[in-house]
Amino acid sequence: MSPTDILHLLELNIRDCAVFMLDPTGHVIGWNAGAERIKGYSEQEIRGRHFSVFYPPQDVAFGKPERELQIAAAQGRVEDEGWRMRKDGTRFWANVVITALYDESGTLRGFGKVTRDLTERRESEQALRESEERFRLLVQDVSDYAIFMLDPTGHVASWNAGAERIKGYSEQEIHGRHFSVFYPPEDIAAGRPERNLETALLEGRVEDEGWRMRKDGTRFWANVVITALYDERRRLRGFGKVTRDLTEWRETERDLRERRRLLSHLVQAQEAERHRIASDVAAGTIEPLTRLAAGHQRLAQQADGPEAARLHELGAIADEALGQARALVGRLRPPGIDRRGLREALGEYLAETAGEWGLKYTFDYRLDFEPPAASSVTVFRICQEALTNVHKHARAGAVTVSLASAGSGVLGRVSDDGIGIEEPRDLRPSAGRFGVLEMRERAETVGGWWTMGRQSEGGTLVQFWIPAGAPPSPQDDPAAP
Repeated sequence: MSPTDILHLLELNIRDCAVFMLDPTGHVIGWNAGAERIKGYSEQEIRGRHFSVFYPPQDVAFGKPERELQIAAAQGRVEDEGWRMRKDGTRFWANVVITALYDESGTLRGFGKVTRDLTERRESEQALRESEERFRLLVQDVSDYAIFMLDPTGHVASWNAGAERIKGYSEQEIHGRHFSVFYPPEDIAAGRPERNLETALLEGRVEDEGWRMRKDGTRFWANVVITALYDERRRLRGFGKVTRDLTEWRETERDLRERRRLLSHLVQAQEAERHRIASDVAAGTIEPLTRLAAGHQRLAQQADGPEAARLHELGAIADEALGQARALVGRLRPPGIDRRGLREALGEYLAETAGEWGLKYTFDYRLDFEPPAASSVTVFRICQEALTNVHKHARAGAVTVSLASAGSGVLGRVSDDGIGIEEPRDLRPSAGRFGVLEMRERAETVGGWWTMGRQSEGGTLVQFWIPAGAPPSPQDDPAAP
């Protein structure tokens, strides 16, 4: 096969490019399969027509087709990108190379024309440019985060509005300066800036929290993420740095910890005082009343007539006083919790109150261990308050109390079949809210969590977790809401 035959076969079968020939005046005299696929004309339809038919009307009006032939004839070739027309009138973005073809004597025999359809590539590039522009505008305008770039040696290469707001430098002031200017002197002396870049290089990113410096010399508590940035050939181009000012958050967390510490002391003092009063009432009131009631009963059995009736009446008064004293002790200190443990104390309380309130109840106890006394009291108090809410507000006919071991702690649930009550948005103490506030603060004071909400099947569900170790969060614990 001769070289001419090979070239002819290539011309006929190449489909990714339009390869065709023009005569010296620009009329089509050769056509390949790629040209038919891209431009839509068959060879019979296009042969002999002027190649300006492939140009948009405005380009034809400005003489662009003729000008490109003139440049190709003068310079040997011309390359262009722009819109071209298909037979059906649609446009496509094309890369076009026109090459002047001369014979051995130097006579112009025509032009070779190669056209590639770059519409998809152009759309992808346009989408990428638009995405980059949107990202640039987003980064530039974000004011809550300092987002900027460092070169490979740690010098500031870009800056956004958030960086200016948080750190105090304008872009002109900071551009080109080393990022160690944001660190306190003690961190610079310890090599912390360089160590952070080294870690980002080794691991791809590094996250750090600590004090940082503003332009005016004041400090702020920052969360910092530094990410190593590589190009497609894995060459380091620099580092992306995102800084958040967490000063207010840190102060809030500190205040919250102090509040919880004070609440914990308050709750402990409250429970200790309740325990003391309950013990005093038991020793100073219940025991004498018990002896008095027993004595009246014996005397009533021995007497007769009006004296017996009077003794029975006094015995009834003593029994009523004894019952009230025991109820008071029960409210002050969960009955039996110190001697018999949480299971019996809560089960007895549930049976007594549910019966008194006309509620059907279920008690599901699946703890793997008996909680410490303080934790047992907290669990009991939360369940006690939740049951009181069911009685007062839920209009329920049944209630379920379940306790299960979860994450080295106690996961509690109190659910009912009532009208369904949401947790109040405003938890400041007031009528109708104090019990909810007390439940939540009891749980959070000891490092647990508490939630309240409507169930999908109806009724209200109170859930809480009381720790005996590291607590799972409601999101991490599959048993949590």
